[in-house]
Amino acid sequence: MSKILVIEDDINVRQNILDLLENEGFNLIEAHNGLLGVQLAQEEIPNLIICDVMMPELDGYGVLKALRQSPETATIPLIFLTAKSDKTDFRQGMEMGADDYIVKPFTRKELLAAIACRLEKNNIIKNENQRRLDNLRNSIALSLPHEMRTPLNGILGFSQILMEESDNLDSTTIKEMAESIYLSGERLFELIQKFLMYAELEITKNDPEQIEFLQSQTTTFPNLTILGIIKDKAKKVDREADLQLELYPCQVNIATSKVAKIVEELLDNAFKFSSKGSIVQIKSQIINGELTLSFIDHGRGITAAQIAELGAYQQFERKLYEQQGSGLGLMIAKSIAEIHGGKLKIISKPHQNTVVQVMLPCNQIIENTHEIIGCKKSSNFV
Repeated sequence: MSKILVIEDDINVRQNILDLLENEGFNLIEAHNGLLGVQLAQEEIPNLIICDVMMPELDGYGVLKALRQSPETATIPLIFLTAKSDKTDFRQGMEMGADDYIVKPFTRKELLAAIACRLEKNNIIKNENQRRLDNLRNSIALSLPHEMRTPLNGILGFSQILMEESDNLDSTTIKEMAESIYLSGERLFELIQKFLMYAELEITKNDPEQIEFLQSQTTTFPNLTILGIIKDKAKKVDREADLQLELYPCQVNIATSKVAKIVEELLDNAFKFSSKGSIVQIKSQIINGELTLSFIDHGRGITAAQIAELGAYQQFERKLYEQQGSGLGLMIAKSIAEIHGGKLKIISKPHQNTVVQVMLPCNQIIENTHEIIGCKKSSNFV
């Protein structure tokens, strides 16, 4: 049965609540003041807390603030008990993270209804989080071993042949095998680098000082570094003729290395999940002080349900499509954008086109923005 912590300094009110809930079969903990209540909450981790607002030493708002600052207790549902019915008091508590208010005097029905509602809502949230966690674990289990095994098999296989058959191989064959080993090693290295970057970004999300520093960086978009990355990506997959650019220059609040990584990962995805000969476009717009950068491909696309499930280590429909990629690139781009005060969204029509848009704060529009950087074919890069 659910564990409930009751924090109430009035012994009569507290005992009435305990008696009522005991008859309903709840596992109960009691505290006669806010300080003890916080301590018991941290020790017992109850499923729900019922807390009086007006208490000496530490009032209900102080209890709520203390609980929300601790990761162990931050998500525990809390219902305030109060003799006040002023909207200002309600608003203060709700803004601090209270889940519900019950005004004294209250009936048995009101209290039980509030408890049932909060417990049910919390269970729904926990179940959804567990479902997402299970999906993530399954994606890791399916994707990560495959991603690492494939290049490792190439390295180990060709290395073994070279060791065992080197005396019988001609120089051309040896060179081809060495190139295959190198490409497999390069692929594995890139994968490891992506995992390290994703982990670094996840850590950065919880570091306000680092976020402030990153958001203070600026760069002119596009610049030669970014255009060079676009050109190299297209050339590497022999898609130079497929690429179209329409880029308006502006000053963005992000370092060149970070926006370059966004471009690299999203362009890589656009090429990876579309066929050679189909157009891939990169467009930019300046809208309401934001740079909107769009990557458009005409590949297989993804459904609305798949977009909603998007997470790291996921590549959709792995059984049907065996393109290389763990799905990390998209999440890396999304994380970089969010850390810099931007966002990423996906609009896709399966088997028609996919548009991945990144919005980034833009602090200055470069003059003569009617002059577009880029053209129809990447072979004419400026």
